Amino acid sequence: MAEDHVIFWGECLKIIKDNVSDQAYVTWFQPIVPLKFEDTCLTIQVPSQFFYEYLEDRYIDLLQKTIYRVIGTGISLNYRVLVEKENNTTVDYPTEGSRAIKKITPTNANKSPNPFDSAIDSHDLDSQLNAKYTFDNFVEGEANRLPCTAGLAIAENPGKTAFNPLFIHGASGVGKTHLCHAIGVRVKEKYPQKRVLYVSAHLFQVQYADATRNNTRNDFINFYQSIDVLIIDDIQELIQKEKTQNAFFHIFNHLHHIGKQLVITSDKAPIDLQGLEERLITRMRWGLTTELALPDIELRRNILKAKVKNDGLTIDPEVLDFIAVNVKNSVRDLEGIVVSLMAHSLLNNKEIDLDLARRVVSQSVRIKEPERISVERIKTVVCKHFDMDEKQIQSAKRTRDICQARQIAMFLSKKLTDKSLSHIGTIIGKRDHATVLHACKTVRDQIETDKVFRSTVDEIEKKLVYEVA
Repeated sequence: MAEDHVIFWGECLKIIKDNVSDQAYVTWFQPIVPLKFEDTCLTIQVPSQFFYEYLEDRYIDLLQKTIYRVIGTGISLNYRVLVEKENNTTVDYPTEGSRAIKKITPTNANKSPNPFDSAIDSHDLDSQLNAKYTFDNFVEGEANRLPCTAGLAIAENPGKTAFNPLFIHGASGVGKTHLCHAIGVRVKEKYPQKRVLYVSAHLFQVQYADATRNNTRNDFINFYQSIDVLIIDDIQELIQKEKTQNAFFHIFNHLHHIGKQLVITSDKAPIDLQGLEERLITRMRWGLTTELALPDIELRRNILKAKVKNDGLTIDPEVLDFIAVNVKNSVRDLEGIVVSLMAHSLLNNKEIDLDLARRVVSQSVRIKEPERISVERIKTVVCKHFDMDEKQIQSAKRTRDICQARQIAMFLSKKLTDKSLSHIGTIIGKRDHATVLHACKTVRDQIETDKVFRSTVDEIEKKLVYEVA
């Protein structure tokens, strides 16, 4: 029969797996080994000091709540780190964190915080904001420009713009929560006296249920009606919660009427929130409704570059391009891949290269292998880049822009395909092989001397290599 610590940890893993991405589970939880459970202390072994520090930074709340749910109250979590010695043997030792054991109690693991229990002074109010999420590290692109611009305007003048409420909707992992915290953090920096509160709709609902059960509903309403900037994340969590919706309706009306700012997020547009009262949906459309769309490839590249720079890493641009092309649906996944690459690199003492990136990415998404690049495809992509009709590149015209596009298409065809010069010339403008040879030399010479031109050719080549349809 399995020992208690093995059984307990197995149950914990089941819960953890439902609350993190597959990539995070494989990287950060599968390597953990349960060692023992005695004297209300669960001891787990982790592969490295970095591993321990990352768990403490990112997942301690999840670990605490999970252990509390599986084992019970008053449980301590003790880490032991596996260290490789010079003779390739390993030894485990307790971390400093295990000496200052984290006690898991009903207060921090189960009971939802009721902020209205705190003092009315704004300096005593915990805004529940994460200072790490700021506008400075929110990477802007076409997919998020409008919500970001609106968020900045609100932060500069909360409650005084036309964006009240600001309703941001989008799929999970596109940056809604980051933007919410960034708005709140900026408001607190600019207006320290303002009462700012970030709260998930789920926690709001739990708090309301506690207030109803404890006969403190009026305190709950009064507290929320005293907030200057109220940020409610994932409003869809209130679907089918009629009594909580009614409470929020009155809070919303009061705050909006006296010029306080509301920011609301959802995974759906207001019109698609079936199960929310129509009067609430109508009010959420009073201000600006904007979508935080899935990041396009250029934004994904920039997010990866920012993450790598922030973490002090050096990763080959080719590796970042590979990740950007294949990880499309979530900013959170992009950042998670970088963390996983760093972990695999440290744990296995291996350089972060394309091979490692392919293995790590393949654990999270299905990698689409690029199709063969054809001369026809190159011609199409070049024309699209220069906003040019393909008939122009096929014509006898020798204007500067048409001639340059034709030469770039020939150069890339020579570089990226195995077709003969004669074949390339036939497909692109019905030219002979000597013209293609001359075009390749011209482009090559200009790449060496013209930085802007080189950047243009590189950009088109990336589209061909990584985004072949």
